[in-house]
Amino acid sequence: MSKPSSHSLNCADCAVGNCGKLLKSFPDFCLTTKTPRETVENVVSRYIKSPKDRKIAIASATIECDYYGRATRVEEILLFIRAMGYKKVGVATCVGLLSECNRFAKIARAKGIDIYGVACKVGAVDKTVIGLTEDQKLSPGTHESMCNPILQAELLNEQKTELNIVIGLCVGHDSLFIKHSKAPVTYLVVKDRVLCHNPAAALYGADGYYRRLLTPDLPEPASR
Repeated sequence: MSKPSSHSLNCADCAVGNCGKLLKSFPDFCLTTKTPRETVENVVSRYIKSPKDRKIAIASATIECDYYGRATRVEEILLFIRAMGYKKVGVATCVGLLSECNRFAKIARAKGIDIYGVACKVGAVDKTVIGLTEDQKLSPGTHESMCNPILQAELLNEQKTELNIVIGLCVGHDSLFIKHSKAPVTYLVVKDRVLCHNPAAALYGADGYYRRLLTPDLPEPASR
């Protein structure tokens, strides 16, 4: 796998992070210096012109300041809901994490928040209906419901939820849910079946146990 050339370097290649506090020097390829100031100013003006976007940005930054290193992700979401004044919140959950969804709903309802959850297998439509073959099922020859993130989004849209929370949707299915959700979306749990839903562990282990990640190869599918 070839290394990126200098003209294609971007924030994914940066180890400085000077854009945060301006205490160091910007690398030559820094997007802060390469992006026209007019573009930056035009985008910043959108926070000011859009009351909804501005409120979200300010609520998020205020929570960061007031609870940095103190509040868990669950608590930060609850604090965000309170700061935004949301009354009805949706949860798009994987059926494999219904227990986690149940616990979050119990916690949120204790704070007076109206929670409406929709599981990924809603509708119980067999995977073959959209073109998957029996061989592409975990258990060929049986009914195996497809994940239905678009229906999850539509049902939450019907409920007029003000914020939707993702709990463990599959990669790609979460993309479809976010695409079709009318309400803003945030994550509570990111699915990683191998690492107990802690995908950052693979990044931390990329120079050790998971050094295979630094090769051009991707995992082979399971033999059937």
